[in-house]
Amino acid sequence: MEKSRPGRKVGKIRSRTTANTIAGNIKLLILDVDGVLTDGSIILDNNGNEYKAFHVRDGHGIRMLHNAGIRVAIITGRHSKVVERRAHELGITEVFQKCLNKKTPYAQLLKQYNLTDEEVAYIGDDIVDIPIMSVVGLPVAVADATEETRAYALMVTKNRGGRGAVREVTDFILKAKGIWQKMFNEYLEA
Repeated sequence: MEKSRPGRKVGKIRSRTTANTIAGNIKLLILDVDGVLTDGSIILDNNGNEYKAFHVRDGHGIRMLHNAGIRVAIITGRHSKVVERRAHELGITEVFQKCLNKKTPYAQLLKQYNLTDEEVAYIGDDIVDIPIMSVVGLPVAVADATEETRAYALMVTKNRGGRGAVREVTDFILKAKGIWQKMFNEYLEA
């Protein structure tokens, strides 16, 4: 049976204590691409090339998670060489593209890394993300996600997809784990 999550206002966390506790136990963050890592726009030219824009702070947040030993994976419904390139740049090795059923690679990741649902966070923006959001410990919707998707989120970001939403979540996880300040201080000492 799927968990039912009541809708909430954008930019709020239903229960900060609960979300902090859950985020403190996260070992894997799974990301959708279009509408999460990007603003959802897909630009196609006359030569068949596809263009996507990614936010640099989202990428840096992903790097910070890697440095903290937290895995990051991508599960997306579309296939794009641009996504392969961006994932490679960010050190994301688990990339599942053209997934109509996102629960199949999700189950594979749980098994591969011996994780429970409660140890996983997922960021989505549309109804195709709800099957995973309904089972993970920390389901997150970006600010401009569909109303139905936000209803399944424990956390809704203040930022829109492709505009810093992922970084908002990565910082939240690092702070909940109690390691964000140490990482921040290392930047000051560099």
